[in-house]
Amino acid sequence: MLELDAQAVSSAPPERVWALLADVRTWPQWADLDEAEVESGSGVGEVRSFRRKRVNTRERITDFEPPRLLGYDFLSGLPIRDYHAQVTLTPQDRGTHIRWHSTFDPKVPGAGWLVRRSLQRFVADTAERLARAAEQP
Repeated sequence: MLELDAQAVSSAPPERVWALLADVRTWPQWADLDEAEVESGSGVGEVRSFRRKRVNTRERITDFEPPRLLGYDFLSGLPIRDYHAQVTLTPQDRGTHIRWHSTFDPKVPGAGWLVRRSLQRFVADTAERLARAAEQP
């Protein structure tokens, strides 16, 4: 099992960070994604789809506890399996600490380091972009 861990700090309150994180339709405005949409459901069980360049991915929400915890399982689109992530928002001083923690296994033996490196960069960038977007008026 491989792990990813990314952290960012926003001067925005958790409720403002949560509003962006929970509403996948806002993601293309602040994350490095071309498209994001809800396929079905709402809250726990919601299925989301994303497109970034030629890559299409899907995920299902497993934890939905406003304004502090969003968890999801990866469904398809990358050479990984058993991917689970939790994004935790913690009040900090006059802002929010964001922690994006994920675990997964690579589908291709020996390729885990490459997948991990790519996903780590993407997750760290996404957490940082979320922090900055929440600070905007």
